[in-house]
Amino acid sequence: MATVFIPASTSAVLLDIEGTTTPITFVKDVLFPYIREHLEDYLSNHWEEDECKQDVQLLKKQLEEDIKHNRSCPVHTVDQTVHTDEEKAIREIVDNVLWQMAADRKSTALKQLQGHMWRSAYASGTIKGEIYQDVIPSIRRWKELGLKVYIYSSGSVEAQKLLFGFSVEGDVLDLFDGHFDTTLGAKVEGKSYERIAERIGCRPEEITFLTDVTRDHELTLTNRALHPEVLQDVQGLQPCVMGKV
Repeated sequence: MATVFIPASTSAVLLDIEGTTTPITFVKDVLFPYIREHLEDYLSNHWEEDECKQDVQLLKKQLEEDIKHNRSCPVHTVDQTVHTDEEKAIREIVDNVLWQMAADRKSTALKQLQGHMWRSAYASGTIKGEIYQDVIPSIRRWKELGLKVYIYSSGSVEAQKLLFGFSVEGDVLDLFDGHFDTTLGAKVEGKSYERIAERIGCRPEEITFLTDVTRDHELTLTNRALHPEVLQDVQGLQPCVMGKV
């Protein structure tokens, strides 16, 4: 467990998800394998639907940007079992998504499609969002102290709401004052945190960001955007002691 000390100047707590509120194993061993296992069937079944078309278009746009900026791109192999234009197009999207996942990319296009796929899995009860046991008591304590609590994760806002709306603790969405994702910018970009502070409506120094990612911690510290706290070997959060750093 990690004991979290919140600076007395804090008015809002910004939480990461993976490794902070939720075990990394849930993402790596449950959420991602679900995508890999069901991706091709999902695309085939929803290919003509507007939402799926929008997801595909965003993925194609991301690929165009990668090519334009000479970034690494997925390599498509010839599949003799694929014959129709639709099958070929689906295979290209599957290759793209699996390549991005293998590269651990955090693109908005990838996260949007994943969120849409997880929606049905959560709604059916196939997946339930895992949360460390002491996270909810900690958040309730912060709320009692008058703090606002937000989520900022590379996962889409929809995926965040699914995790906390269909969690092992039940629907706990009412504990959060808002959600942010990479549509505001990547977690490795200082401007992202400035935009979040503006959206929240408080000064950057009044926000404490809790994450297990040292790189994100160093970024927020360098940009003086937030009070960053790194949770090493985190197993959830213990109720904080206000005014100690």
